[in-house]
Amino acid sequence: MNLSSKTKLRIVKVIHTLIWIILAAIVLFVFWSGLNASSSIYSWLAVVAVLIEGVVLTIFGGSCPLTTVARRYSSSDSDNFDIYLPNWLAKHNKHIFGSIFLLGLVLMLINQVSTGSQT
Repeated sequence: MNLSSKTKLRIVKVIHTLIWIILAAIVLFVFWSGLNASSSIYSWLAVVAVLIEGVVLTIFGGSCPLTTVARRYSSSDSDNFDIYLPNWLAKHNKHIFGSIFLLGLVLMLINQVSTGSQT
């Protein structure tokens, strides 16, 4: 089967968007865990997942590996050419969710320290 570049780009965009939804949910879970002082093993696994994503982004020069794949099928210079997100969100995604993650992580650590000092 010989798919067109347009179809291949759509496939990459769908996969990229699904992965983004999962990672955004994980970041929000970390924030929720910190905000509600309800850290669990799942909260810490979520932190590890986000840190792994950070390593992957670092290895690929700050871009998702799927962006590199999508680039083969598009010459667009818009920030959302490779994902089904509004352009403003695709442009500021790392800053928005990075800030939410860091705040959640700091709150989790504060809660961990304050809980640990009570026992």
